[in-house]
Amino acid sequence: MKADIHPDYREVVFHDLSCDFKFVTRSTIQTRETINHEGKDYPLVKIEVSAESHPFYTGKHKIVDTAGRVEKFRQKFGAVGSKTSVANG
Repeated sequence: MKADIHPDYREVVFHDLSCDFKFVTRSTIQTRETINHEGKDYPLVKIEVSAESHPFYTGKHKIVDTAGRVEKFRQKFGAVGSKTSVANG
């Protein structure tokens, strides 16, 4: 490998802000902030979602009410010019 062309591969703390979960891994990501984690200083990367907070991994899925959206649309705009009202009627 050529010298001085590769990014610095070092230990970094990733902080999941949604559940205050921190983990250490190796990365080449550039950061401006640092944190003292377990008595050692690391570069800090703040993230919104990790495996600790993602609904797929935690089992806390959110259900989206798509039928309610259709009803809200029909109440707002009515059946005027709606192809569904012609097909049903």
